[in-house]
Amino acid sequence: MKIKSYCKINLSLRVLRKLNNNLHDIESNNVMVNVFDEIKLVKTNKTKDLVSFKGKFREFINPKKNTVVETLYLLRKFKLIKHFYKIEIKKNIPVFSGLGGGTGNSVSIIKHLLKKGLKKEFINFFESRIGSDFRILSINQSFQQRLKKVHPYKKKFKFWFILIFPNIKCSTRKIYSLVKKYNKPSRISFHTIKTKKKFISYLIKEKNDLQKISSKKYFGIKTLLDFISNQKGCIVSRMTGSGSACFGLFKTHKSAKLALKKANKSYPKYWCVVTKTI
Repeated sequence: MKIKSYCKINLSLRVLRKLNNNLHDIESNNVMVNVFDEIKLVKTNKTKDLVSFKGKFREFINPKKNTVVETLYLLRKFKLIKHFYKIEIKKNIPVFSGLGGGTGNSVSIIKHLLKKGLKKEFINFFESRIGSDFRILSINQSFQQRLKKVHPYKKKFKFWFILIFPNIKCSTRKIYSLVKKYNKPSRISFHTIKTKKKFISYLIKEKNDLQKISSKKYFGIKTLLDFISNQKGCIVSRMTGSGSACFGLFKTHKSAKLALKKANKSYPKYWCVVTKTI
C-alpha cells in the first residue's frame, strides 16, 4: 500500500502562552499543499516493525528514534493495532523545516491503520509525544484557534506558493524555548471567511511570531524572505512553523513559476518548489 503524506504551511502563527506540558498554545492558519512523502506499508510476519527511509532528506533522520517508530510503539501500547509492519518512507519533505513532515508521516499512518481514527482521549497524548502540529495535519485547511481547538475552513481556497528550504535545520523545541513575549489572540475568525480577497486582506496583517527568533539565530532566513517578497506577484512571504522553510503566496501559478526560476538561479543549492493547496 502506498500512502501520500502531505506537508503543511503555517500561513500565520501566534504564540499565546506556554502550557504545563511544555507545549505552547498557538493560533495558526494552516493549509496542506501538494508536496508529500511517499509511504509504503505492508504487514509482516516478523516480531518487530521494520522502518526504513530513503530519499534526499533521509540522512537527517535517526532510523531507530523517529515519529514513525514512536507512533507504532504507542499504537501497540494502547492495543490499537496487533500486527507488525514493514514501512519504507521516501522523504521528499525537508526535515527540521517547519513543514510538519515527520508528524505528517505519523498522522498518515494512523489514518491508514485506524479507519475510524484516534479517539479524543488518545489525541492529546499523541500530540504531546509526536508533535504539536499533530491535530492540524488531518485537515486540509484549518484555523487553529488554540492548540486543542481546530476549525476547518468553511470555504476552501486555492493558493499558489513557492516553497524554499535554505538548508538550515531548525529545532522546534529550541526555537520555542527562545520565546519570551506572548501574543494576544486574533479577533478574526479566519475559518468563517467566505471570500479569497477578504481572507488575504486579513492574512497580510498577520505574522509568524517565531520568524523573528529564527531569523535572528539564522541570518539566511531573513535574506531569503526578502528575496521572496521582492518577486513579482508575491502577496505574502513568511517562514512556516519554527522554520527554516519559507514560502511566498503568489497571485497566479505563472508568477509563482517565474519566482521559482529566479530562486533556482539565485539559490542553486536550496530546495525550491512551486506547489498549491490540496
